[in-house]
Amino acid sequence: MCAIELLAATGLWAGRGAAAPAANALRQMSDSFEALARKVSPTVVKILVTGYRPVAPSGRRETALIGRQHGIGSGAIVDANGYIITNAHVVEGAQRVRVVLTPVQADQKPAPAAARARFLDARIAGVDKDIDLAVLKVEATGLPTLPIGDYRKLRQGQLVLAFGSPEGLDDSLTMGVVSSVMRQLDPDEPMMYIQTDAAVNPGNSGGPLVDVDGNLVGINTFILSESGGNEGIGFAIPSVIVRFVYQEILAHGHVHRPQMGADVQAISPALAAGLELTQDWGLIVSDVLPDGPAATAGLKVQDIVLSLDGTPAESLPAFAAALYRKSHGDSATLEVLRGAQRLTLKIPVLEEPQSEFDDLRGLVSPETSLVQPLGILGIEISGRISEMLPDLRMKAGVLVAAKAAGAAMDTELHVGDVIHSVNGAAVVSLGDLRAALSRLKPGDAVAMQLEREGKLMYLAFELE
Repeated sequence: MCAIELLAATGLWAGRGAAAPAANALRQMSDSFEALARKVSPTVVKILVTGYRPVAPSGRRETALIGRQHGIGSGAIVDANGYIITNAHVVEGAQRVRVVLTPVQADQKPAPAAARARFLDARIAGVDKDIDLAVLKVEATGLPTLPIGDYRKLRQGQLVLAFGSPEGLDDSLTMGVVSSVMRQLDPDEPMMYIQTDAAVNPGNSGGPLVDVDGNLVGINTFILSESGGNEGIGFAIPSVIVRFVYQEILAHGHVHRPQMGADVQAISPALAAGLELTQDWGLIVSDVLPDGPAATAGLKVQDIVLSLDGTPAESLPAFAAALYRKSHGDSATLEVLRGAQRLTLKIPVLEEPQSEFDDLRGLVSPETSLVQPLGILGIEISGRISEMLPDLRMKAGVLVAAKAAGAAMDTELHVGDVIHSVNGAAVVSLGDLRAALSRLKPGDAVAMQLEREGKLMYLAFELE
């Protein structure tokens, strides 16, 4: 059957007289996308970052070269009071973050091209580097917002649109389909992504992937490309994870993942054969922490996980997605297969254990610990702190215990860094650090020696 015969059979072709209905259908589709763009564009921001990042590989050397760089990314406004979601890598090493709001008229329609965009300073409210998400805060109210959609409704082949600033081109829109709802890049890791062929390029990072109803279904994160540009293989963090990280950062300033005191891994044919399992697919319990909630509920190593809260647990990403929908203090209903016996277990969902640096945050106070020029809260290394951090190579200095909220300057200092010197002057106490910084004026160079994860390095920047 030729193309014309096929169109005739479906009623879309009946000679020249049918051209008008076909054109009307195309016009209606075009109008729908135009209306969607008017609705979504005002909620998308361009992100301008100035900061310090590694500019050369450190190799085996114990120092890293840090240089001043400028970056561009995208973000989505999810709260009218100025909360914006983007990628963690967009703001990594940020010293200053600004967002550019899309000009809109009073009716929330995009303003004429001659209208001036609004530039607002932003602070980093929280970051999760493992998932690659960050939340920014700007001092503004009444902003247009993009609702976070229900990931469970997303389907392969569904039309989606990618918004952002590719290569710095403001307020850009591309269209494609969902190539895969749940793409797992590492079979041993539960992290999953939405794969799409909507054109995504550098600068789109942190921008929203949106469905045809105008809901955020993902945050565009990276591409697979040999050329460095779009080749139709883009990846976005699903909305179920975006929502979880956003709510955690709003509540705590950082993210504690839900956990049940057990680990699961994918079943391979070799594993199934070696353990003589009844199935060679799905998930198996590989570890149960003694006295944890899963152990108390009766879960055992080598149990095969069938479902979590009724959702089939056929893969690590599916299991993780179901767990991300749980809140701390909830219970999860786990159905498992133990030999030939099916069991249903109710397991409490708890926060993951706090890190040593979470404990250190309780020892700081804005009045005594704030180092204003660096935007950090510091703690002097003492005998008690040394015991909490036994791997320190140098047992003196100032530990970065937290970043100061709303700080005017945000350096590349990380929580857990220990500052040992500033421009060659030894730092043993908070007084030493403040004195060394007081001798500098805005624009002066700062060469800071610090210890990070057991290695010494220099961090260089200009004081603001």
